[in-house]
Amino acid sequence: MEEIGEATEFILSGLTDRPELQVPLFVLFLLIYGITLVGNGGMILLIRIDPRLHTPMYFFLSNLSFCDLCFSSMISPKMLLNFLAEKKSISYTACAVQMYLFVSFADVECLLLAVMAYDRYVAICKPLLYTFTMSRQLCKGLVAGVYAVGVVDSMIHTFCTFRLSFCSSNIINHFFCDIPQLLVLSCSDTHINEIVMFAFIGCIVVSSFVTVLLSYVYIISTILQIRSAEGRHKPFSTCTFHLIAVVLFYGIQLFMYLRPTSSYSMDTDKVASVFYTLVIPMLNPLIYSLRNTEVKNALRKQLQRYLG
Repeated sequence: MEEIGEATEFILSGLTDRPELQVPLFVLFLLIYGITLVGNGGMILLIRIDPRLHTPMYFFLSNLSFCDLCFSSMISPKMLLNFLAEKKSISYTACAVQMYLFVSFADVECLLLAVMAYDRYVAICKPLLYTFTMSRQLCKGLVAGVYAVGVVDSMIHTFCTFRLSFCSSNIINHFFCDIPQLLVLSCSDTHINEIVMFAFIGCIVVSSFVTVLLSYVYIISTILQIRSAEGRHKPFSTCTFHLIAVVLFYGIQLFMYLRPTSSYSMDTDKVASVFYTLVIPMLNPLIYSLRNTEVKNALRKQLQRYLG
């Protein structure tokens, strides 16, 4: 442990300190990040250029892809650089910025998933009211509100965290700057920070998760009332994959942030963080598009157009 005065920079210990794993992990996570960029960037572009995808569902999906793109980009470049760097440092300011942006987009993703679940609830359970209910103005308002909540919540967490003193060690046993790991390092009283973290993150994650679960309960109930087995299979199959992705994301968030700092297991937290910061943003475009006929048709049309 490195004894310091007041911290001016932090050292990120990364996923592992074993030298023989640095290059293989670099290649693996470079591949994951590349797929994330192509998948989410391609989804945004496809939705933008194809008029048939200019609907509320795809408007929310394009924002989810943008969020995943930013979410992963807050973490991956620095993480990849540190796999090959001798000194895995990050400045005090860069750490604060990384945490601020990370928390912002994590909040946005949580709330967007809830909005998307509500959109599917209206589309499947109240189809005659869908166009009226999910108006363009409401959709834009919901997305604006989601980003506003993310920005404000992240500002509160960043201010509360970086008002603390970090005078015992500057080594963060993680691959990015996150709230729990910084609280562990602080030599200040962190009880207020823990209360703020539980209150704000708990409110956002739990309320979003409940909204998603209630929406899917009504959706599945409506699907089961369809008499045709074929008619039930497609929406039920799609909803199942969506629900798995959503439960995984929220479950890890609840596990990471809604427990006392004294119970943190750094190795377990690193594995969990890899899933929700890097793997889920890579999988979301696949889950929400490859099982979607409209997206596949739009992609096929654009490929035929550009490839002749």
